Amino acid sequence: MKEITSTQNSYVKDLLKLQEKSRERKKTGLFIIEGKREISLAVAANYKFDTILYLEGLISEQEVLHLFNDNVNRIQISKEVYQKLAYRDSTEGIIAVTKSKNFALENIKFEKENPLILVAEGVEKPGNIGALLRTADAANIDAVFIANPKSDVYNANIIRSSVGCVFTNQIAVGTSEEIITFLQDNNIKIYATTLQNSNEYHKENYTEASAIVVGTEANGLTEAFREKATQNINIPMQGKIDSMNVSVAAAIVLFEAKRQRKFKL
Repeated sequence: MKEITSTQNSYVKDLLKLQEKSRERKKTGLFIIEGKREISLAVAANYKFDTILYLEGLISEQEVLHLFNDNVNRIQISKEVYQKLAYRDSTEGIIAVTKSKNFALENIKFEKENPLILVAEGVEKPGNIGALLRTADAANIDAVFIANPKSDVYNANIIRSSVGCVFTNQIAVGTSEEIITFLQDNNIKIYATTLQNSNEYHKENYTEASAIVVGTEANGLTEAFREKATQNINIPMQGKIDSMNVSVAAAIVLFEAKRQRKFKL
């Protein structure tokens, strides 16, 4: 076991780059997780860990060892170093340097014949992506596809806002065209949420293999999804505004699909 007490330590500086820069995460194949719950979910999802940093007093070495299946490299850090590295306001005293997974479409595996998938196209704000992943976990769907991503999945804001659901969902990342091809090749119906040429969402049948596609409030979905959809769908608005937050829209349609599947399939 090692100990780091200085915020000027070169490893600490490297970790700050890892936390802040997508390019650094891609180059090293590493990212940072903060917090007991999030780390526990990553352990359950069979993520591999490079190093664990912890602040004695907030969490003991025994608690650290209890979180992991094997004895990973661990470093005790000072309060100053922890405060420098900690991204969140809450203090649980543990930070994990974790190995990235490959989010290629070809790695997706379905355990049933009628999977339910959420596709998020061009969603820019990390908080919205995190909320979508949290919604997907709540509905216990089969996969989340992120089309034309604006942020990498291991962005600290995505991990935080998803409350660790980055690790509980099966995720794939690709272009809209790649995802459409995958869905068509696997005979998965595409339901695109858009106002153009659309039916009300609750009038469709989602009991077969289905993908619910959502886009941003500002730009909506690209022509690729609008034109290739099995059916465009809309949520009938009852008030003065004509749109809602993307994660709310996704939740409404996903839970209608789950209702139709009697919350079992």
